Amino acid sequence: MVVTKCRRIDYECVVRGYITGSLMKEYETARGSAGGETVKLHGFEFPGDLVESQRLPEPIFTPATKSDVGHDENISFDRMAGDVGQELANRLRDTSLRLYRWCADYARTRGIIIADTKFEFGFDGDTLTLIDEICSPDSSRFWPASEYKPGRAQPSFDKQFVRDYLVSIRWDKNPPGPPLPDDVVTRTVAKYTDVAARLLDNHSGPLPATGVN
Repeated sequence: MVVTKCRRIDYECVVRGYITGSLMKEYETARGSAGGETVKLHGFEFPGDLVESQRLPEPIFTPATKSDVGHDENISFDRMAGDVGQELANRLRDTSLRLYRWCADYARTRGIIIADTKFEFGFDGDTLTLIDEICSPDSSRFWPASEYKPGRAQPSFDKQFVRDYLVSIRWDKNPPGPPLPDDVVTRTVAKYTDVAARLLDNHSGPLPATGVN
């Protein structure tokens, strides 16, 4: 493996094409106190009647703080721009949205919905560079398109299975994490292997360039 040391930008660049996960929880809380037809959240104005897993009209960029301790926090684009500067914030947003659209369009040809994903960036010298894996089951929500139905949680090929187990045992999210039973590990590996086959099986040649290092 060849690696390059980069200066990390301490934000996760999250793109969401569907409302689910932490955004859905925040949306429901905000909707409960809004009392109107629209819900304002992280600089966006959402319709007041969205349901779990509903596709958004357009993908949205919702950055999150990246902490070495504690938990990441969803924030507004303006808050991130106030920290890293407007020019860099614009580049991170536009690059993340372009990457998501390309990856999501490709995945749909393989029968997979990428509901949301996150990218991490840094600088290799003066060059803005992706510094972590992209669109894996660790960083994305993968749903089988053939089983998609808004209004409920979706079958998935990602680490949501592990999340659900941790919720079931009421883990308080403080380290260290609890050990995972063998069957949870085995079934998670099977999900990861399944989605890899669906996305990459019979794909020949390199994937098209996205214009991002």
